[in-house]
Amino acid sequence: MTTPDARDTDVASATEPPPPHEPGAPGAPGITATAPPQQNGGAESGSGKREATEGVLSGAYRSLSIGIVSVVLLIAFEATAVGTAMPVAARELDGVSLYAFAFSAYFTTSLLGMVLSGQWADRHGPLGPLAAGISAFGAGLLLSGTAAAMWVFVLGRAVQGLGGGLVIVALYVTVGRAYPERLRPAIMAAFAASWVVPSVVGPLAAGTVTEHLGWRWVFIGIPALVLFPLGLALPQIRRRASGPPEPAEDGTAQEAAPGERARRLRLAFAISAGAGLVQYAAQDLNWFSVLPGAVGAALMVPAALGLLPRGTYRAARGLPSVVLLRGVAAGSFIAAESFIPLMLVTQRGLSPTAAGLSLALGGATWALGSFVQSRPRVEPYRERLVVIGMILVAAAIAAVPSVLVDAVPVWTVAVAWGFGCLGMGLVISSTSVLLLKLSKPQEAGTNSAALQISDGLSNIVLLAGGGAAFAALGGGAVGGGTHEATSTAAASHPGAFVVVFLPMAVVALAGAWVAGRLRTA
Repeated sequence: MTTPDARDTDVASATEPPPPHEPGAPGAPGITATAPPQQNGGAESGSGKREATEGVLSGAYRSLSIGIVSVVLLIAFEATAVGTAMPVAARELDGVSLYAFAFSAYFTTSLLGMVLSGQWADRHGPLGPLAAGISAFGAGLLLSGTAAAMWVFVLGRAVQGLGGGLVIVALYVTVGRAYPERLRPAIMAAFAASWVVPSVVGPLAAGTVTEHLGWRWVFIGIPALVLFPLGLALPQIRRRASGPPEPAEDGTAQEAAPGERARRLRLAFAISAGAGLVQYAAQDLNWFSVLPGAVGAALMVPAALGLLPRGTYRAARGLPSVVLLRGVAAGSFIAAESFIPLMLVTQRGLSPTAAGLSLALGGATWALGSFVQSRPRVEPYRERLVVIGMILVAAAIAAVPSVLVDAVPVWTVAVAWGFGCLGMGLVISSTSVLLLKLSKPQEAGTNSAALQISDGLSNIVLLAGGGAAFAALGGGAVGGGTHEATSTAAASHPGAFVVVFLPMAVVALAGAWVAGRLRTA
């Protein structure tokens, strides 16, 4: 792609005027319609110039931007901190055997929350699902933090996952409704940057709190911090993005029929149950896990096809390819990244701390990639940026197993993964921007849920596939305890890691082809 032409009007550049349903446009909720240009040409021109110079931290958007970015920041701190405290919690609650369920319970219920949030936000706006999601997220943390038994702890993680699914989709709908198209890349870049500091500080802070105050305070302390972003964001969301979507051009709201809403809810429960069964089967690969794995797949696959945009599985141009690319990029990247520390510890003798630090550069380069895609001057070349990003991801994944050769320096992983994260910053933020650009106002919630479902399901499928291939070549049971997995993998052949990384590099390379289909003909 070089410059925009008549073919590209469906994915127009950010320099175009905002459509009627966006804030700042005539007729938007809470905005008084401006006079026609022929009656008030000077005032209209001045207003347009002021809007063109506004940023996400200008007076009109400052409280909303700080509020929703703070929500993302707290979610990021929770995600990085809880993982550090989880082993201690499982040991003290005598629930190491249920350790993996503390993670899978979160993800399983988050799928349900995503679909519910999309339906809720499309009908009534994002305010309700966001408030309910943050409340459930905090309640889940408190339930886990005060648990006296491991099953209560897992239940708290499930409640927390439901809240997280509600929140992430509601945030996307908020961005689509409250910000004009030219500001969306910048706020998506701010979301990505919010993960940089937590990825570095979160584990250290959680380790310190766990050691000196106890693991419970890692869970109990976070809900108290939610009050600040709620106080900033909710009033602004109520003013800018609440209520049903704007009517279509023919004057109808085009709300989904009750039968369609009920069908999507049934699919939401099916995909959540199926994902839970697949994760259960993947945690202990034996003949007894075949039945739950098969039942889970039978539930999950049809439900996914019903919840994702039509044509996603065949990379149809436009929105279906955007949703598919998100899953391809996230799944291949996360599946590969999950095995890097294990490879460095068991094959090159690094300490766990040193192995973790080899990935630390990625947070900064990911934020850099998100910043690059947010610049207005690169908007006409967004499709090309995404293709380049996927090539960087594929090259990084393919380069990582080179350190299995002793002559290759270990720092090669840090350099390669830094470039891979740069590519992910270009791709993930761009898919978020394109999704909102290609979605009708009344479908923003449903499509945002589809994007997150594609992201999450690809993680399940590719992680399960990579883990099975790893185990088949003598890599050991990576789902077991840390010491058990490390000692088993240490005796494995390096080829066990190769069969994880190279297929994921091929999947990422296929994503570069999908990236060429983001624009409709």
